[in-house]
Amino acid sequence: MLPRPLRWLLITLASIAGGIMLVVLVALYLLLQPDRFTAMLQQQAHEVGLQLTLSSPASPTLFPRPALQLEGITLTASGAGPNAMPILLAANGRLVLPWRTVFGREVVISRMQINSPRVDLDALQAWLMNLPPQSATVPEEIPRIATGVRIRNGSVVQNNSEWLSDVSLDTGRLAPGQAFWVNLSAKETDGTPLRWQLSSVPNIANGALKLDAINIQVADNSATTLHLTGHAYWAGSANASMQLQGKFHLAEQGDYDAAVMLAPPTHGKPLLLHLALLGTGNHIDLELPPLALAQWWNQLASSQEPKLSTPPGNGQVDMATLDVGNIHIEGLSVQTGDAVPAAAESTAPPASTIPVAPRPQ
Repeated sequence: MLPRPLRWLLITLASIAGGIMLVVLVALYLLLQPDRFTAMLQQQAHEVGLQLTLSSPASPTLFPRPALQLEGITLTASGAGPNAMPILLAANGRLVLPWRTVFGREVVISRMQINSPRVDLDALQAWLMNLPPQSATVPEEIPRIATGVRIRNGSVVQNNSEWLSDVSLDTGRLAPGQAFWVNLSAKETDGTPLRWQLSSVPNIANGALKLDAINIQVADNSATTLHLTGHAYWAGSANASMQLQGKFHLAEQGDYDAAVMLAPPTHGKPLLLHLALLGTGNHIDLELPPLALAQWWNQLASSQEPKLSTPPGNGQVDMATLDVGNIHIEGLSVQTGDAVPAAAESTAPPASTIPVAPRPQ
């Protein structure tokens, strides 16, 4: 047994150490200022027409590194009303912070983790359609996330039906002028696994967001793959441009040349999306206005007053065969918009011809 004086000395030292630790914990708790970060997130959401709520105030953790724990995350459109469907629901999230942020310097997030998010496509589309044009502006700088974003066990729903399940997402570091990558996996309603891989180099220059060296790869378990490369830029509102080209491989049907181009509004024309898919026996060449197409889709999908009408756009579709579920179609030919009167006098462009949009300077 230890001598009594030594025991008292050890008890005193332990009490002093415990007191110091308690003071350090309280000081770090105050330095984290969870209300400051909660208000920052809510303000950023408000600036783009969103309302962020938490089921309980953000709680700080200190080990193994400073972080804020978010519980019961709900993201809805501002002014949507109490009965509106949230755009996003998540069980919880975690923001890992560097020490320089803890001690009051620039606000930087080292890592963002979100668990069990549920994204409602109908609510997301409604929010996008109601955004005023002036609210869509390019930020002054790209937000920095030192070690990326992680999402697990997510789902995507539309019309109260699950569209994708078991959604997982991982990203790399987000910083201007550096390669940023996203890996996304999910399952369709029939259990078919899907995989997306995307990488690009983001930067903001001359008031525009530029995405260089875009590389997109999509695949499922039936050996259907899509690979596109290109570039894009966005200068606010509908002023956007994109050029992607590559290959689309359809299982048991071969390879197709593919192109996706987005042209900004000019001379009274709206924002236009050009889709081209060229292969043996099959040819798709469509020019679609994305905003009008979204409105048409919302009317068609409305459960109260669905309106049947021709989708907006111009172009033609010629398919030797088409399989949709259990339906098999042969010799399908469709012309729409300006392509209708000229269809009898013109022929489809050769399979090797894919229009190329000029690269923005």
